[in-house]
Amino acid sequence: MPFVRVGENESFENALKKFKKQCEREGVLSEVKKREHYEKPSVKKKKKALAARKKAFKRIKLAAK
Repeated sequence: MPFVRVGENESFENALKKFKKQCEREGVLSEVKKREHYEKPSVKKKKKALAARKKAFKRIKLAAK
């Protein structure tokens, strides 16, 4: 769990900015999004394969130019 120590004369905006940056570094938001909906392993596998095909096609397309 991310936390930020706030100095006596530090503004709330600066503390909030530090907290958001800490959350981003620790991957809190990506973890929340990942856990928001359950995906069956077979669906994950299909999505991963589709992404790999798209990436390979993109590479071929760029190499042909």
